[in-house]
Amino acid sequence: MIVLGIETSCDECSAAIVKDGREILSNVIATQIELHKPYQGVVPELASRLHTEWIAQVVSAAIAQAGLKKEDLDAVAVTNRPGLLGSLLVGVNFAKGFAETLSIPYVGIDHIRAHLYASQIENPLEYPYLGVLVSGGHTVICKVNNYNDVDVLGTTIDDAIGEAFDKVAKFYDMGFPGGVVIDRLSKSGDPNSFLFPGPTLDRSTHPYDMSYSGLKTAVINQKDQFKSPGCEDTIENIAASFQRQAVGILMKRVKLALKDTGLKRVSAGGGVAANSLLRKELKELEKGGYTVTFPSLKLCTDNGAMIAGLGYRYLMDGNRYNDSLSAYARVSAFKNR
Repeated sequence: MIVLGIETSCDECSAAIVKDGREILSNVIATQIELHKPYQGVVPELASRLHTEWIAQVVSAAIAQAGLKKEDLDAVAVTNRPGLLGSLLVGVNFAKGFAETLSIPYVGIDHIRAHLYASQIENPLEYPYLGVLVSGGHTVICKVNNYNDVDVLGTTIDDAIGEAFDKVAKFYDMGFPGGVVIDRLSKSGDPNSFLFPGPTLDRSTHPYDMSYSGLKTAVINQKDQFKSPGCEDTIENIAASFQRQAVGILMKRVKLALKDTGLKRVSAGGGVAANSLLRKELKELEKGGYTVTFPSLKLCTDNGAMIAGLGYRYLMDGNRYNDSLSAYARVSAFKNR
């Protein structure tokens, strides 16, 4: 089955062609980063307008790069939750019209589930496993029983990890996107220059939950209180110290979840899964007998391939949508719609 995947949940306009859920024939990503950079963040109205202007060309490019004609497609999968509502609607409405014109089925895909599934396209992992979703909008630790059965173990109670990266980078004028810039700057910094604090959540009620607002506040407003004696107050040192603690908060919960669940397999997904320190820390788990997988860097960012790959699974199980398919800015605990 050849599936067209469409992803427009935020600021990446992407379309991909995937055969039988595994073979990526094309994966076109038109990024809006440079156009949002002057604002040091994604502007929702601008994002949706650019999706409207670009989506037809992006889909055409994906079909052409796959060496196919649109008549060769068997189905369409499109992100319909969660995300920026205006951006989601562009993708959903295009997908519905495109599929109905060709008289082929289409299915709506949860963006969060797709990130959790992304590594399965390239590096299939036996279920169940511990899923770690880290991005600008989400920070989730969960038990993944299969592609459509996810038990949430812990989440952030405030800022997502990627959001904290972006806000720290914006405050210190490091550049945009914050995650990429901080990762790069950290390579030249001392991660022990500032000993920023982690959250003090009640373990009895929040064993796997995380909080990043306190860390963000400490880095932005209380930096000097946590400076190590004799260390320089440089952007590189701030970046490295923040990144060390941000990743440390996550890894502490990941290790606890692995211990308590007895799971021996781990897969990470989402934009922050491209972070070099996080990938290094997760790979260290292999020394303890764990199997760890990541998507390739091109599948960490928002992309159509993960939508098409997961869409194939739903379609093979007989899932179909009609013209009532809509978009949802939020989802509740991975529930189907």
